[in-house]
Amino acid sequence: MNNKLYGKLIFELSKKGRVGYSLQDNEYGNYEIPASMQRAEEVDLPECDELTVVRHYTNLSNNNFGVDTGFYPLGSCTMKYNPKINEEMAAQSPFQSLHPEQPADTAKGALEMVAMLEHSLCELTGLAHFTFKPYAGAHGELTGLMTIDNYHRSRGDLARKKVIVPDSAHGTNPASAAVCGLEIIEVKSLADGTVDYEDLKRIVAEQGSEISAMMMTNPNTLGLFETRIPEIAALIHDCGGLMYYDGANLNPMLGVCRPGDMGFDVMHINLHKTFSTPHGGGGPGSGPVGVREGLQEFFPVVSPYHGNFSVMMRAYAYILSLGREHVKEVGPLATLNANYIKESLKDVYELPIDGLCCHEFVFDGLKDKSTGVTTMDVAKRLLDYGYHAPTIYFPLLFHESLMVEPTENESKETLDEFIAVMRQIAEEAKTNPDEVKSAPHNTPIGRVDDVLAAKHPVTTWKVLKNERMED
Repeated sequence: MNNKLYGKLIFELSKKGRVGYSLQDNEYGNYEIPASMQRAEEVDLPECDELTVVRHYTNLSNNNFGVDTGFYPLGSCTMKYNPKINEEMAAQSPFQSLHPEQPADTAKGALEMVAMLEHSLCELTGLAHFTFKPYAGAHGELTGLMTIDNYHRSRGDLARKKVIVPDSAHGTNPASAAVCGLEIIEVKSLADGTVDYEDLKRIVAEQGSEISAMMMTNPNTLGLFETRIPEIAALIHDCGGLMYYDGANLNPMLGVCRPGDMGFDVMHINLHKTFSTPHGGGGPGSGPVGVREGLQEFFPVVSPYHGNFSVMMRAYAYILSLGREHVKEVGPLATLNANYIKESLKDVYELPIDGLCCHEFVFDGLKDKSTGVTTMDVAKRLLDYGYHAPTIYFPLLFHESLMVEPTENESKETLDEFIAVMRQIAEEAKTNPDEVKSAPHNTPIGRVDDVLAAKHPVTTWKVLKNERMED
């Protein structure tokens, strides 16, 4: 867009005396605001007309990427399939106007919905009870670990302060354990990407009396199904510990197999990942925690309210829309899409672990390392072709990790277009590597200094004298 106003901050578009609103005359009289509640000086807000404001934010929105504008290979972790009917259900005024402090007998419909959602989640996970108080996945992890810690404390088993975490785990796992005051023990992965059972046996033999729990994601972060879960669960249970399931990768398991049946005692579910809520930008989220029978009495009080209610509404609408028959199709379709992309690109991108994956897979950068083109370069070049980058440099098991997560609703045509672009970038890396290394070229902002931005973020803009536009 060749517009000199494009890209400016709303403050930079401000002109003194411009007004974009008109308020009715005050009909209720004037009331003095106590001095203690008044600002020391006037708040400095931009002064813009309505059309300037609308154009400014519309132009900004055109820079956003979402599932409504294109394929999002980051998949289940951030922008899943979000049917509009779920948004409509959550936006109904009777639910939107609820207040968390209103009497329970005036919100019976909402409470009944929560109860029905709990029943559905219990059926899908094989667990007995859920609490909806956690506000996000990491909050759910902490709640689940606190539940486990409360359980051990109730038995006077105060020595159990260690949590086993695979080296392929999500970073929130060890972080949540640390916040809970627990010590992390890392268990290694085998060459095939699954948990090293022999290393786990060694840990349990040496420290079994101190093990509080083992945290696992299944399928794991590499998108691989952990086939020895029953043996692992038996090993942990025999030493007195509990099994914790990180529900971040529940998508491919939905309606196919249940964590509770595998031997997991506690789990959290990311409703905003598996059950349809657009949650780009860090929110909104919901991380309900489920437990087997008998552990519900150890739920900690992490909030006086039922978490993010609108996220729960979307999740229940999603479950009802699919029904018992079709919820079983989510996992196989997500798995099919992931394997289709993987097999179509593994001749030009390095596949460190071959074989069937679930809803996601990980490349270790380009197969031809001689070009000097990195995973970061590939991700930046994707922006030029209109694609949001996949997860990069995670998991940490590989130096140039590039994780692709197509969701179950993407068509073969969409996947084929993405595959073609990824192959095009691989070819560019050979024929014109500098073009890839200097990408993106077609975005409003080019490649930024990530380290500088992280160490010295600029999060505010101070209005300087005479800096605003003049008439």
